[in-house]
Amino acid sequence: MTQDLEMKDRSIPSNSVSSPAPSTLQHLREIASLIETGSYSKEVRRIARAVRLTIVLRRKLTSSIISAFLDHVLTPGSEAHTKLSAYLPKEDDHEMEVDAATSAIQTPAKHLLPELEIYCYLLVLLFLIDKKKYNEAKACSSASIVWLKNTNRRTVDVIASRLYFYYSYSYELTGDLAEIRGNLLALHRIATLRHDELGQETLLNLLLRNYLHYNLYDQAEKLRSKAPRFEAHSNQQTNLSIAHQCCDKDLVEVLDNGVIFCRYLFYLGKIRTIQLEYTDAKESLLQAARKAPVAARGFRIQCNKWAVIVRLLLGEIPERTVFMQKGMEKALRPYFELTNAVRIGDLELFRNIADKFATTFNADRTHNLIVRLRHNVIRTGLRNISISYSRISLADVAKKLRLNSPNPIADAESIVAKAIRDGAIDATLDHANGWMVSKETGDIYSTNEPQLAFNSRIAFCLNMHNEAVRALRFPPNTHKEKESAEKRRERQQQEQELAKHIAEEDDDDF
Repeated sequence: MTQDLEMKDRSIPSNSVSSPAPSTLQHLREIASLIETGSYSKEVRRIARAVRLTIVLRRKLTSSIISAFLDHVLTPGSEAHTKLSAYLPKEDDHEMEVDAATSAIQTPAKHLLPELEIYCYLLVLLFLIDKKKYNEAKACSSASIVWLKNTNRRTVDVIASRLYFYYSYSYELTGDLAEIRGNLLALHRIATLRHDELGQETLLNLLLRNYLHYNLYDQAEKLRSKAPRFEAHSNQQTNLSIAHQCCDKDLVEVLDNGVIFCRYLFYLGKIRTIQLEYTDAKESLLQAARKAPVAARGFRIQCNKWAVIVRLLLGEIPERTVFMQKGMEKALRPYFELTNAVRIGDLELFRNIADKFATTFNADRTHNLIVRLRHNVIRTGLRNISISYSRISLADVAKKLRLNSPNPIADAESIVAKAIRDGAIDATLDHANGWMVSKETGDIYSTNEPQLAFNSRIAFCLNMHNEAVRALRFPPNTHKEKESAEKRRERQQQEQELAKHIAEEDDDDF
């Protein structure tokens, strides 16, 4: 009996048939139905979800799958179908991944929605960029931009913002980024007139990147200062992903739920750094690195590189933990050695590191900023000398600073005089004997420096608290206390007594 039960238990799994996994084409059809539902119900969140699902399927796309999807969504022989099919390469029959069962089912022709048509452009464009067919991608993106200019629907905005990015990206990959600057400005103006906030923010980032790519920092600042600002609702911008740093191989594309405000902060930090506004630049870069998703490792590396340089220019020494973050040790190694040279104040070591990693610094576009650090290295070394020696000759100062110049003593004298004037060191110059005489160091707690340090930390905490409160969402009228039935009866009774009293006074007057 037990043997019969065991045989029955063993035979159950063999009779069960596992359902096959849905194919990529079936997933695309589900995405198309999701877009259709969002279009009819005017729900942008459904279309945003469809875009996120598309990014997941991006690596599985093939020419045959996209062709079958175009046949399913678009009317064969239509202008859009003919144009998009021309961008796809032809594949052999044995490479087709389309299921015979699914391809045999033909849905009746429907009225083509604009959201579905522009989604087809996005799908083909993603495929062409992944296959490194950049010329075809340029043509496809340009055609989609022409289509978008003539369409004004809020349900298209999410897909349009993606197309704006890949439009700029395809031209940057071919080195023709300057050609579309005027077109991006026109698109930004159109998005502003249509109150398309997502399009405005995306295009502003693309324009800033376009200007910074050609080192046009003044024009980028003029555009940024006059364009509509979106800091007020930055904490709620979770519609787009942070796009990867184009032409930089170490940066990756972050999928959805990123914040495009991080990209804006990064560009703002770079502009502020070039304009010598180091305090504002430091705040923007650190905020961008803090708000960026964990998966955006390449983006966070770029933010940390610039933030390290800015902090060094401000006279600060970054903590060692900044360079020891997971997955960033190798990329931040040149900046760690540079920080060590600045901390020590060794000018010779600073020059050697700058020459050793010149290729890395040029690729990161931070070489000009590192040239500015030479003065900070000299000042740090001079500060260490003034702390160590109560009196030292200018010749020894020049020797310790390793000044390679025809007249090092005269250069050392001018450097010491400028440092004394700026307040970097507390010393005096004895020109007759050629000495630098340091004054005794006082108690720092008798000065206002601790107060200023605590004030800056408190201001930072209060600012973070205010941003967190603004990011919260509350239902309307929650601040009003709900009136109970007893209180309502008391209020009505008081109102009746007051009305009766007023009526009696009126009778007495008559």
